[in-house]
Amino acid sequence: MALQKLAQLNSARVLGILLMLTTQGVSAEVTVSMKDVVEVQLGGTATIQCTPRFSEETNTVLVQWFIMGLDRRERIYYMDGTDSVADNGTEYTDRISVQEEDYTLAISNVGLSDERAFICQVGGMSAGNGENRTELRVYDAPEFPEIEGTRSGLSITSKELQKVASCVSRNGYPEPQITWYKNRSPLQTEDEKTEVMAQVTREASGLYTVSSSLLYKVSKEDVNSTFYCEVSYRMPGAELMMDSRVINVTVHYPTLNVQLIRESPKGLVKEGDEVELRCIGDGNPPPPYTFHKLSPSTEEEEDLPVDTDVLILRGVTRVDSGIYRCKSLDVETYMEMSSELKVVVNYLDPIVLTPSGSAELLLGETLTVSCNALSSQETRVDWMKDGQEMGRGSTLTLANASFDSAGDYICKVTVPAVPGLHRSSSVRVSVLGDPVVLQPVQLEELEGSKVNLTCKATGFPEPSISWEVSGAKDYQEVAQHVDKNTAVSVMSVIVTPDLKITCNASNSLGSDEGHFRITLISVTPASPSSTEGSGVIIVGIIVGILLLAILGSILYFLYKKGKIPCGRTGKQEISRADSGKDDIVVEMKTDKTEEAGLLQGVNGDKKPPSDQVTMETPLRDKHKTAFSRNRRTVAPCVGRLRFLFISFLFFFGVVREVHRPTELREREKERKKERKKERRLKKQNGPSLILTAPSTPHIVPY
Repeated sequence: MALQKLAQLNSARVLGILLMLTTQGVSAEVTVSMKDVVEVQLGGTATIQCTPRFSEETNTVLVQWFIMGLDRRERIYYMDGTDSVADNGTEYTDRISVQEEDYTLAISNVGLSDERAFICQVGGMSAGNGENRTELRVYDAPEFPEIEGTRSGLSITSKELQKVASCVSRNGYPEPQITWYKNRSPLQTEDEKTEVMAQVTREASGLYTVSSSLLYKVSKEDVNSTFYCEVSYRMPGAELMMDSRVINVTVHYPTLNVQLIRESPKGLVKEGDEVELRCIGDGNPPPPYTFHKLSPSTEEEEDLPVDTDVLILRGVTRVDSGIYRCKSLDVETYMEMSSELKVVVNYLDPIVLTPSGSAELLLGETLTVSCNALSSQETRVDWMKDGQEMGRGSTLTLANASFDSAGDYICKVTVPAVPGLHRSSSVRVSVLGDPVVLQPVQLEELEGSKVNLTCKATGFPEPSISWEVSGAKDYQEVAQHVDKNTAVSVMSVIVTPDLKITCNASNSLGSDEGHFRITLISVTPASPSSTEGSGVIIVGIIVGILLLAILGSILYFLYKKGKIPCGRTGKQEISRADSGKDDIVVEMKTDKTEEAGLLQGVNGDKKPPSDQVTMETPLRDKHKTAFSRNRRTVAPCVGRLRFLFISFLFFFGVVREVHRPTELREREKERKKERKKERRLKKQNGPSLILTAPSTPHIVPY
């Protein structure tokens, strides 16, 4: 069957050729329309259209597709009215197909070798024949461009162009183009400062790899310049571009200036600081530096062992003050530059106190303390005691010293211009004086009761307290305490009629004593007559209370029944005639009691006609007036009850005062007198502990 079909196909081909040959002399014509170029991406499917137009109608159409070889063309497809087949033994046998409707050729899996001319030939028997061709173009996008900058720096002193970077674009078709950019602007190869070297390599796959190197003459302004390459390539129907990453290059330039600066501390330098000096040059890379210190007398240089551009001076003193110098030598130009900086180390010497350590003075004397310290800057002196400021200046005067003047005085010297530069020292001042016993309190206690007596004394040296007790069998010292210039002792004793207690305070300068006064409270047994009198008074008070309660109840009951006219009114007429004037008469009437009128007239309620007030004001004469009205007389029952209650309280107080023993009244009077006396003593003998004022010994109750 295959052989038979092949024989038929060959006979048809022969017949078609014969027909074409026999019709060559005929004037019929066939026109074939095709695109000049068809573009396709590598690996895709290409479609090439073939549109014939016949000058005469024909029943049989013969279509053949050819490719152009090196020296001849080769048929790859044949189609007539009955058969449509791809030629065997060609590279397109399994990759092409032709549509019977419009004779369009489809090529699948397009490769680079398919980039050639494809010819479509159409024969119409007696209608004639014609052909046309289309060029197939194949494209493939390259990979992302790779850029690599030069690893070594570029010197601005070089007279030749130096390689800045290289750019590679791999596996593109057709070969891509590479353009160089600096700071987003394309570099022109016509410039003497720019040169581009390109290299194109065709890989075994048929794709192209393009390499490009940029040669450039850099300047100092290129320190912050950026470079990148751009790859441009063509794809079906579009021109595309890809940019590489942006790179910077290292530019080397010589050092022309050197500056020595102090990086720390920021303010003035003081003893104990860590000073950091840095040498800065304007070249790249930085040249090596050396540090030196100038001698103040000979100006000779003292070499300082430093291997970097930073000189660190730790724990500086005033000896480190002076002029420092740094030098640099450029390795390309062999030029030497230097810079100097003066360093001043501020200081504050230890404080000198006069007197120093401690000082003693007698009560009422005057002491002057001086505080001085040498410094490189102006100083300020402050005096402190117990956290409070006592004064400012190099001297402190304690006039009329008192016990409160004693203590530790701190002299603080600061240098305001140099933060953190300060010193302090202290002197202990002791005020010597006889002990002073504060006046003991006066007590009133029952016989046989136990009391605690407190003795407090001030003085320096610290006083010691002793007790003298007579007339008591049971007593003991329960507490003793000494704080600065004050001593305190507490004695516990049983109160007796013959009790006498004295508190003695003494030191090396003298002594003082204080006496405790204890007044006994005696309880006198009540006599039978007084007992009977008290009982009669109590019974009288109870009977009076009962009578007042009964009387109040009766009054309240009569009030509720209306027997007592509390707040009622009576009708009265008041008339007044004034000769020579008209008379005006006003009459007020009511038929009910005032209580009822008040109850019904509250909150603006309308009163009945019987409760309304009628007023008649006949005008008799222009200059005479007469008044007639009802005047209300109010009798408040609540006021009567209040009067009865106050009378009862007054009666009860009088009875209580008469019944109270005379001795209690006398004792209260004495207590009032003692309290007045104590207040008067406090006002007269108040404490005076100001440094500039004399302090007078005094006794105040404790």
